[in-house]
Amino acid sequence: MGAIVQIMKNNMRQYGMFIALVLIAILFQILTDGILLRPLNITNIILQNSYVLILAIGMVLIIITGHIDLSVGSVAAFVGAVSAIMTINMHLPTYLVLIFSLIIGAFIGAWQGFWVAYVKIPAFIVTLAGMLIFRGLTMLVLQGESLAPFPNSYQEISSGFIPDIVHGKDINILAIVLGIIVTVIYIVNELRNRNQQKKYQLPILSSKLFFAKIIIIAIIVNLFTYILATYEGIPNILVILFVLILVYSFMMKRTVVGRQVYAIGGNEKAASLSGVKTKRVTFWVFVNMGILAALSGLAFAARLNAATPKAGTNFELDAIAACFIGGASAYGGIGTVGGAIVGGLVMGVMNNGMSILGLGIDWQQTIKGLVLLLAVAFDVYNKNKAL
Repeated sequence: MGAIVQIMKNNMRQYGMFIALVLIAILFQILTDGILLRPLNITNIILQNSYVLILAIGMVLIIITGHIDLSVGSVAAFVGAVSAIMTINMHLPTYLVLIFSLIIGAFIGAWQGFWVAYVKIPAFIVTLAGMLIFRGLTMLVLQGESLAPFPNSYQEISSGFIPDIVHGKDINILAIVLGIIVTVIYIVNELRNRNQQKKYQLPILSSKLFFAKIIIIAIIVNLFTYILATYEGIPNILVILFVLILVYSFMMKRTVVGRQVYAIGGNEKAASLSGVKTKRVTFWVFVNMGILAALSGLAFAARLNAATPKAGTNFELDAIAACFIGGASAYGGIGTVGGAIVGGLVMGVMNNGMSILGLGIDWQQTIKGLVLLLAVAFDVYNKNKAL
């Protein structure tokens, strides 16, 4: 027990919000009489929060570098509007629309990254201007009206499911198989990492705690895929999210670029003196945010089956809150992709649970605001304690 307590103290950022997510889910499962974790509702939580989770992945990189991006909701709305014009009015095929939309997002990110990285205008000001500019452009290109409907191929981005090639009668066999495959890959990776830590004589968990951790996560993964399998299976957007999480987690943990992003957030001057091209890295972080904002806009438009002038409202606040709740530091230099995802899920489960209970938007906003404040206060407390 003493070892477990010590591990929790040393990894509070990593495990704290995950435990909070589990406890929140259990609480709302009880309060909603079992509705929260029903297969249909689990799928809805994924679909309803996918675009915010995509934004959170990009936003956590922005926050780690010590910046902020207030424009992502407006950029998502603008790209969704442009994609609707290309799809519905110009009748372009969906794959071309996706490519052009992501390119537009990259150019928007480059535009904002230029002002932040090279002109040295604070990101708060640049992205606040971007929020106003792209919200205005969204209303301009849509002429104040919604544009719908999208073809089925476009809607499949957010509302489609991976077909069950095995054709299970009452359950999606493919979802079960994918859960098992993910579990095996996870176990192999954990064992390999443990052997490497032993090789270099790094501190490791005791065998009992290590295997307990693997078993718990394996149970969670397979229970999750089983729940999905009893409904429609694996949503397409979940596959996109899974790939993004893997790619960005690997980049931030195992590549030079990831270390440079953390170095800039920790101390930009020291990073520059160490040879890091701080302006270039900051520029590409904003380009990346633009691309993910575009992808988020596509996912939201596909989910809504329409492009509307009000799309993306408050998306930036939800993405920022997800990062801070998930352990990112308000001072920069600290944060993880996994933490941002967990933070986004905390917000999503709370929203869904409170909606099922019939709480109004007023109470929902109040509670979410308090959770965000407590998360940042916890970060400040830990930082002061470390000093």
